[in-house]
Amino acid sequence: MSNEAATAQAAQAAEAAPAPEPLPHGLGVSLPAADARAKTEGTFPYAADLWAEGLLWAAVLRSPHPHARIVSIDTSHAREMPGVRAVVTHEDVPGSPLHGRGTADRPFFASEVVRHHGEPIAAVAADHPDTARMAAAAVIVEYEVLDPVTDPEQAFEAEPLHPDGNLIRHIPLRHGDPEAAGEIVVEGLYRIGRQDPAPIGAEAGLAVPRPDGGVELYLASTDPHADRDTAAAAFGLEPERVKVVVTGVPGATADREDPSFQLPLGLLALRTGCPVKLTATREESFLGHTHRHPTLLRYRHHADAEGRLVKVEAQILLDAGAYADTSADALAAAVAFACGPYVVPNAFIEGWAVRTNNPPSGHVRGEGAMQVCAAYEAQMDKIAKKLGLDPAEVRLRNAMATGDVLPTGQTVTCPAPVAELLQAVRDFPLPPLPKDTPEEEWLLPGGPEGAGEPGAVRRGVGYGVGMVHMLGAEGADEVSTATVKVHDGVATVLCAAVETGQGFTTLARQIVQETLGMDEVHVAPVDTDQPPAGAGCRGRHTWVSGGAVERAAKMVRTQLLQPLAHKFGMSTELLQITDGKITSYDGVLSTTVTEALDGKELWATAQCRPHPTEPLNEAGQGDAFVGMAFCAIRAVVDVDIELGSVRVVELAVAQDVGRVLNPTQLAARIEAGVTQGLGIALTENLRTPRGLIRHPDLTGYALPTALDAPDIRIVRLVEERDVVAPFGAKAVSAVPVVTSPAAIASAVRAATGRPVNRLPIRPQAAVVTERS
Repeated sequence: MSNEAATAQAAQAAEAAPAPEPLPHGLGVSLPAADARAKTEGTFPYAADLWAEGLLWAAVLRSPHPHARIVSIDTSHAREMPGVRAVVTHEDVPGSPLHGRGTADRPFFASEVVRHHGEPIAAVAADHPDTARMAAAAVIVEYEVLDPVTDPEQAFEAEPLHPDGNLIRHIPLRHGDPEAAGEIVVEGLYRIGRQDPAPIGAEAGLAVPRPDGGVELYLASTDPHADRDTAAAAFGLEPERVKVVVTGVPGATADREDPSFQLPLGLLALRTGCPVKLTATREESFLGHTHRHPTLLRYRHHADAEGRLVKVEAQILLDAGAYADTSADALAAAVAFACGPYVVPNAFIEGWAVRTNNPPSGHVRGEGAMQVCAAYEAQMDKIAKKLGLDPAEVRLRNAMATGDVLPTGQTVTCPAPVAELLQAVRDFPLPPLPKDTPEEEWLLPGGPEGAGEPGAVRRGVGYGVGMVHMLGAEGADEVSTATVKVHDGVATVLCAAVETGQGFTTLARQIVQETLGMDEVHVAPVDTDQPPAGAGCRGRHTWVSGGAVERAAKMVRTQLLQPLAHKFGMSTELLQITDGKITSYDGVLSTTVTEALDGKELWATAQCRPHPTEPLNEAGQGDAFVGMAFCAIRAVVDVDIELGSVRVVELAVAQDVGRVLNPTQLAARIEAGVTQGLGIALTENLRTPRGLIRHPDLTGYALPTALDAPDIRIVRLVEERDVVAPFGAKAVSAVPVVTSPAAIASAVRAATGRPVNRLPIRPQAAVVTERS
């Protein structure tokens, strides 16, 4: 067949074939992630893959001691090594010597005192990464080793570890009648371990000096403008001379890049006049970034004979580690949500965050709320056991609803379908019991080919109900700015909201598609030349940045429709855009978006700023939160009561989501959050004996794998829209993390009868002996 004949035959076949179905777009559909293909093909631009002409490599010297006085620092041997271009210490910092996410109390490099294991002492730039590491090791530091303060309870009486003292914040919450008492009282002491965010992908960055004496930082930052301002202050530069360009973020459940990685890069680039790159090892990541706050909690619950709560008393102690970071914010969440999503007429909570010589703690998804959820849910189990009631029923009798009042005095104005969520997971069918016969093998708690015996396995069912706040709190100015441009049938979104895996870039495309009826929507890369959008945490970008994108898109929509409305003598509200077509209510007008644009370029910039909040007062009272989200989880576990091993069989999830914007993406976020909570419950505990991080690697720190993940059943998504939130949607990632550890612990208690008052659950806590 000739080429002409083949072409003609193909044309005839194309004409006969049905037109392809248009791809789904807009809100409410499962639009594929924009970066899915790049990540699959290995072309996603991670910071660790960056390169520049004349590149130097950086290494950081970190303290081997958790607490020591620095007697002297000798860098001469490192400077003399061939290939070494610069060595910097605290003496070389031209600007502010302190930094910090929430409180600027953390030195750029330790100068007089080392306050935690892994604190930066010096940094080196060399022409080869091995040379840089050897040179860093050649820096001689003479220490006077001091006894570390590692018990947060001892921090109150210990000598000050920091010029600001050991106490970071104290919140005494007072709500109701202190003399109130219930017919029954249950008490408990609970401990939550230190969780590492364990970011996937290497923490890395590249600094490139600029001709104007400034510097550009290429980082996987989750808050680029804050990082820019911190760097500029340290370098003694105006903010406009420091630019942060956000590279591909592999994923983040906490502050992705710690300043102890970022700041030495820029300083070395400015010192050498060359691009400088640092790629942290996993050990350096464990030593450098912040972790979840280890927490000690004491609780006393009062209830009446029907199981209804009368009063909650609690003491909450957060171990902030060496520096304050975001500990004040975490404490506010812990104290405010210390009673959980339950109606409590009287509450008296004491909360403290203190400095120790342990590794620094900071923002990790669900901070504060996760720790108290594990404790108050254990208390609810104790009430149920003491009264002989079903654990779900006790929770239902106390469930919070819209219009109820938090212990902070704030009225819950957002949808709070706590009872509905609980009922959904309680009524969902339980998974079948395994058959205990040789012919039908089943998975033992020890894993495939488990070491235990089926006869020693007990099944337990438990519940967890959790809540989190969305956005910042206590007067935080939450604002984001976005620009939407339209030209040649293509829409572009410019917004400094970083895609950390939460799906913002996909959501931004959906918003513009929904508003303007355009299929092709691009989201521009993020850098600090754009207006700030804030940090990528607590569901901020779904609410604040998504709201800014929607407002900008609506402004462009008005610009697009105004000429047509004027021409036909009607209001723009009488025109609608659907599938790329503009039509009027009466059918008189019908045209396409492309024809209406007629080659014009339209653009608009808008901001979104939620209603203001206020700090908690001296009695822990105040409208501190913009909105809240809720979740209920029922856990089913199998426990080998002889070995203490636990297998989570199923987690049934019901969640308050406001509105489903992307079904597939939402389900993935819930499943990921539940699995992260599984690690908190069973395996993840960064051990720090005497302040030293033991086994700072993924062999010693046990993350859950695909083999550990249970069946996750999303049994109910309550779509009761929050009227003050754009689209009515709520954040979905944090609240499953908060709730699932409590549910798993509850199920282990049900299976063993043991108190289970520590997370992660140690095997000895699940062993049943004759005495227990």
